Amino acid sequence: MGKSKSQKQQKSQKKVQQYLKKKGYKEKVVISQQEINQSIKKSKSPSQNKSHHQSPSSASSSTGGKGKGLSNLQQSFQKKLEGARFRVINERLYTCPGSEAFEEFQKNKSLFRVYHEGYREQTLSWPSNPLDHIITWIKQRHQGAVIADFGCGDARLAKTLNNKHSVHSFDLVSVNSLVTACDIAHVPLANNSVDVVVFCLSLMGTNIGDFLREANRVLKVGGHIKIAEVRSRFQDKNEENMKEKEKQGFKMFLNVLKEAGFKIIHKDFSNTMFLLLEGVKMDREIGEIDETYSIKPCLYKKR
Repeated sequence: MGKSKSQKQQKSQKKVQQYLKKKGYKEKVVISQQEINQSIKKSKSPSQNKSHHQSPSSASSSTGGKGKGLSNLQQSFQKKLEGARFRVINERLYTCPGSEAFEEFQKNKSLFRVYHEGYREQTLSWPSNPLDHIITWIKQRHQGAVIADFGCGDARLAKTLNNKHSVHSFDLVSVNSLVTACDIAHVPLANNSVDVVVFCLSLMGTNIGDFLREANRVLKVGGHIKIAEVRSRFQDKNEENMKEKEKQGFKMFLNVLKEAGFKIIHKDFSNTMFLLLEGVKMDREIGEIDETYSIKPCLYKKR
């Protein structure tokens, strides 16, 4: 007597768990039966099995990259798992202080790799990348400037500009020789030592005021701060209130920037996904920054 449909599904799910356990992952990842069936069907399709004489080496190399040697089913599991890990790490970065994020990433530096691989995949669907705008702005307006890139990732800004600029790149983990690992609320730069500070989608912790205070410390008077941020962080899910909520959220952010010692001289809302701000450090004392202030986290939907 053949196995029932439910027994076959249980066997498939068991294989999933065995595979994940073998890979050493502890995160809870749900692979739907539909995804399993689709992957199995794909792996058995004629296009994937044109010849019975295909060599083992050619079969494994056909997947390429990270999926090398994995079946379609295993690649489906791996992709879903990595997406889930990215969303978990992303949420953690938005909902904890920068000091905690730095400590956690220093203990497990692979988190940084997982996060930025997921981040790079997200950028593929963007209408434009705000870092491209910032690079162009610096080239046109700040030739030869000393720049501090707060939350630099793999230091693309420095790689692009270092020939004609001096760029200091900071993030939670040093992925190459251009990056200094630190909590960006405490960067290893002298007071009043840089011309431009950049925050490109990097105001992620719950202590944004500390990051802005540190930016003020290292900037020269009259130096520029450039911020790119996701517009939805200032909006409301309710479409009827979205524009009004964005105005209110943005106004609060501008007040925090003012208290941090900056005068905003340019606002760019031309992109539907991102906003861009340019500010100048004023010659005055920093005001009382609300320590509880935080922009709404930018969280991705769980799939």
